[in-house]
Amino acid sequence: MSAPPEAWVQCSSGEGPLECQRAVACVLPLFEREAAEQGLSVQVLERTPGGAPGCLASALLAVKGSGLSGFLAGWSGTVQWRAPSPFRPRHRRKNWFLGVTVFEVPETPNWDANDISVEAFRAAGPGGQNVNKVSSAVRVIHRPTGLVAVGREERSQQANRKLALARLHDALRDQAERQEASEQASRRLRHYRLVRGNPVRTIAEPLDG
Repeated sequence: MSAPPEAWVQCSSGEGPLECQRAVACVLPLFEREAAEQGLSVQVLERTPGGAPGCLASALLAVKGSGLSGFLAGWSGTVQWRAPSPFRPRHRRKNWFLGVTVFEVPETPNWDANDISVEAFRAAGPGGQNVNKVSSAVRVIHRPTGLVAVGREERSQQANRKLALARLHDALRDQAERQEASEQASRRLRHYRLVRGNPVRTIAEPLDG
């Protein structure tokens, strides 16, 4: 029996203000409840606290179960959260945004481990403030292609490494798809450029009998 499909999901406030970080914290339980209603399991891999109580800068989730693709299609992208600001009561803005990004779990990476280099570095937040006191951000480099992916949003180096590898997996897949599309276009072009009347071989169909 095959394992149910699984994906990693990141909910992030990006560079948004505290209200966007609060939106992440408010939306996360809604996401978990809807997933449970559809029979999906959600495991929180990492939570990165925001700049005030009740806020989350980001959250990294593992979601698993049948019907996963259809459920995530309704979440992937930008999510708008409508609410007055509890931090700036006189602020007129009521629309706040967070990003929901879905990553394939690279259970069988399409690369040789010897082709990957992993570097840890210190993540820095807006205004030059350090998010972490240790080097928890991770940069992964696929040496044969030069593709680089970074994970820096989460607190732990392990979670950021998973995030960076998932992004690298997606980048390699996208590159392979672009290459295949280019090759298909080239094949179609060669087909339409077929030169008639100057054959290198002539083959006659055998006559019956």
